[in-house]
Amino acid sequence: MDSVRLKMPAYLKALSVMVFIIVLVFFLIIGKSLLVPLFMGGFFAILLTPLSMFLEKYRVPRTLSCVISLLAMIAMVVGLISFIINNIVNFTKDFDDVSGRLVQMAEDIDAWTLEHLGMDENLADKIETEYLLTLLNDNSSSISSFALNSIGSLSGIVLIPVFMFFFLLYRDHLANMMIMLYRDKDPALVKLRISNLRRVIQGYIVGVVKVMVILAILNIIAYSIIGVKHAIFFGVIGAILNIIPYVGPFFGVLLPIVYAFLTMDSLFYPLAIFACYQGIQLIEGNFLTPKIVGGNVNLNAFITFLGLLVGASIWGVAGMVLVIPTLAILREIFELSETTRPFALLLGEEKIEAKDKPKDEAEE
Repeated sequence: MDSVRLKMPAYLKALSVMVFIIVLVFFLIIGKSLLVPLFMGGFFAILLTPLSMFLEKYRVPRTLSCVISLLAMIAMVVGLISFIINNIVNFTKDFDDVSGRLVQMAEDIDAWTLEHLGMDENLADKIETEYLLTLLNDNSSSISSFALNSIGSLSGIVLIPVFMFFFLLYRDHLANMMIMLYRDKDPALVKLRISNLRRVIQGYIVGVVKVMVILAILNIIAYSIIGVKHAIFFGVIGAILNIIPYVGPFFGVLLPIVYAFLTMDSLFYPLAIFACYQGIQLIEGNFLTPKIVGGNVNLNAFITFLGLLVGASIWGVAGMVLVIPTLAILREIFELSETTRPFALLLGEEKIEAKDKPKDEAEE
């Protein structure tokens, strides 16, 4: 069988890979409503596995430890959602005179363009007094639709904790399955790789959470000094969106900038928020993420960026959040076999892989 595969022409191998990718993408799109909750449940399970193992070490039955971990996850998510909803409700009190401010700004722009460019666009006449509130009311349903689309469907809200519970309950079965798949390898080595894989993902998730907490504190301090209302909310939201590389931090700072622009009297506040954002991102990119998250995922920048684009196009926001740890898992799985190791090299950093390869071969 192996000899037949090795003698396959190169163009047939390339065609097989392309067909596999097409079928995989089609499967991911069609199965979004089921696969997104499945992946999210898996990552929540990996995150809370240490808690379950800690409880089991003190003779707590596995089923009970899984239930406790599940309740802890639900409590965290419900608390975060309640925090966000309460702050969004409070925003309505700050937008009472937004339309009037927009009219005043439009009048200033009309005066400047008429004086310097000789153009009269009459922007102030085009802005209706209740336009913003009407726009918000007409599109209020899209907020819930956006949230539901992020996790696939309404059933995903129920499926995520269910999948998480079963992943925690049957985690040993999954490890034994991997050992059977790679039965030509040393079972101890495969089990070690599975443990390393679990630690990699846990290290990544825990590291990201630590960075989010530090960023939230820095954001809250900066926004409080500037004098922005709801500084805690904007700081926490900006830190949470930071989990999405590249684009997340931009949208995290866009919200407070727009809020300050619409509700505060001076352009100093949006500019100050942007300046603080640049400073905090400089600290995060050069100190926090390299020191805390480190090389846990070990993905090269091109694969990370490409994965974000593909994840967003297939699964939207959920895809952008899930794609990085998923690629990290695939890289570790590809390392288990000599035939798939080139794909691990493709996903990872070449210098690190070249340094680690002799050590892995020595272990085998």
